[in-house]
Amino acid sequence: MQNCQEIAAGLFYLGGNDRRIALFESAYPVPRGVSYNSYLLKDEKNVLFDTVDNAVGDVFFENLAYALDGEQLDYVVVQHMEPDHSATFARLLERYPSVTVVTSQKAAVMLKNYFGFAGKAYLVKEGDTLSIGKRTLTFVAAPMVHWPEVLFTYVPEEGFLFSADAFGTFGALAGNVIAEKDVFAAEYLDDARRYYFNIVGKYGVQVQSVLKKAAGLKISMVCPLHGPIWKDDFAWYLEKYLAWSAYRPEEKCVAVFYASVYGHTQNAAEIVASAAAAKGARVRVFDVSVTDKSELVAEAFRSSHLVFASTTYNNGIFVSMEEFLNDLKAHNFQNRAYAVVENGSWAPQAGALTDGVLSSFKNMRRIGEKTTVLSAVNEESRAALVALGEAIAEDLR
Repeated sequence: MQNCQEIAAGLFYLGGNDRRIALFESAYPVPRGVSYNSYLLKDEKNVLFDTVDNAVGDVFFENLAYALDGEQLDYVVVQHMEPDHSATFARLLERYPSVTVVTSQKAAVMLKNYFGFAGKAYLVKEGDTLSIGKRTLTFVAAPMVHWPEVLFTYVPEEGFLFSADAFGTFGALAGNVIAEKDVFAAEYLDDARRYYFNIVGKYGVQVQSVLKKAAGLKISMVCPLHGPIWKDDFAWYLEKYLAWSAYRPEEKCVAVFYASVYGHTQNAAEIVASAAAAKGARVRVFDVSVTDKSELVAEAFRSSHLVFASTTYNNGIFVSMEEFLNDLKAHNFQNRAYAVVENGSWAPQAGALTDGVLSSFKNMRRIGEKTTVLSAVNEESRAALVALGEAIAEDLR
């Protein structure tokens, strides 16, 4: 049965939730599920914005039929070709064979590659417009946010912005599809941050470019393809995107990441954390061997100061820490202060190797020299670890 919601006059939310999915894109845990959003705008011409993943295909088509109420579907705007938003495209054409496909040149190629689509598409690019009656669709190119074919669609008469994957988040919707800032901050912000940095975060330069375009638009509603729709307080969320895409720390705080086998490196990391906290720093501590990498990446980008503590393993960095550092590199990590702690029983090497990776990132600043633990923390190394924590807290101030 349909669960269609009219979110503004003539604008309908057609999406659905998948709470059974374990891994988004077969990579990122989503214990709270995910929503797949699609929208219908009714005017003299009726326009669908994107389709959905197969997981919610049945309710999507019921919602679409209910919203159309027997009217014709004139256009489908394909803004983003990733299959979680296009998987039901072929089924849509079977049901509505007369619909005109509106999309970018790059997306048209992908439609052929994915679905063998050989029909005629109405190709649009940056600044093109399409009148649908009382309203006009204006197309905004958003390449690499986060695929090269992406379009945003802006409706100037209403201030609607259909933003593809931008401003999306992990997490299924709980009845209300409209964002409330306080609820979002408490229940969605961690997922939104994790979504941004793991899905889009590498492309900060491209996101900044699109945000500059959006700055000139009068926006009353933002309709993303995942997560809640923004009406009020969007400036608050936009500020998050401005900071995230500029690779600025979201908070002045310390994140301590450790890789430990028998607990001695963990002990060292927690001594640093305790010393920093005792001096007033806000500190979070993570075991990189048990915390999902998507959460680690998001927390690293959230924080202004970071500590990396690793035992030496096979004359190198411990495997889970090395994987985490490689993830940071892949996501264009930069602009942070950091400190390094190493452990080793006969030939500690992890510190120098960790510092070599981090110092290769853009605008990274090391606090102090690496601190070395030989097998287990003793009084001498404990004093060095406390001094390091206090130095980090002082630098934070």
